[in-house]
Amino acid sequence: MATTPRKKSTVRKTNWFAIWVSAAAVVAIVVIAGVVIWMNNAASGPGTQPTADHINTETGAISFGTGKGTMDNYIDLMCPICQQFEESYGSSIQSLVSDKTITLRIHPISILDGQSQGTEYSSRAASAVYAVAVADYSNVYAFIQAMYTNKPEEQSTGLTDAQIIDIAKNAGVNMTSDLEKAINSNRYVKYVQYMTPKTPIAPGSSGIGTPTIAINDKVIANSTLPQPDQLATLFK
Repeated sequence: MATTPRKKSTVRKTNWFAIWVSAAAVVAIVVIAGVVIWMNNAASGPGTQPTADHINTETGAISFGTGKGTMDNYIDLMCPICQQFEESYGSSIQSLVSDKTITLRIHPISILDGQSQGTEYSSRAASAVYAVAVADYSNVYAFIQAMYTNKPEEQSTGLTDAQIIDIAKNAGVNMTSDLEKAINSNRYVKYVQYMTPKTPIAPGSSGIGTPTIAINDKVIANSTLPQPDQLATLFK
């Protein structure tokens, strides 16, 4: 099998097609279940905003790298498709950041709060990402990866704040007393819920979904993504 590249490529494409079809189903659920919550939060304002040089509070983007090209990735840490995207494309994306081809902009959002039995796990997890980005930027990407590794199943209660703190510590995050307080108090939840409905809708989608990808500020259909080792072609 390893010596038959064409077969390997076909399998990947089939898997991604199945993933995006599943994503469309998730979007339909999210639009129906979340629109009232989003409208209420948008009307009440953003709350405490995560303030740091590498965070754009107007867009919610946490930036990595200094490359001319840009890649925006809107993520929900309970989303299995986001996890699969990171597993498949993460290394290629990091390489493009490292060689200064792109600036990666991650937007933590919360479209799956309705899938965590009332604990608002997606919002709490996204809030924790912002908290780490403010307090220990050098380890926030490692924290995001660790959160994917420990991703809870949909329809579960998600991770507790104490478990999120333990994951952050194990990812190398410098856990200060203020950072621990920020995670335990869900300091940026209101901001996350305020920003979520501002997420752009991908071509061909009927509502907000994750991951939503924008290349050089243009949102693309996920089905048009090249294979991971060809990702650089999007920026030429």
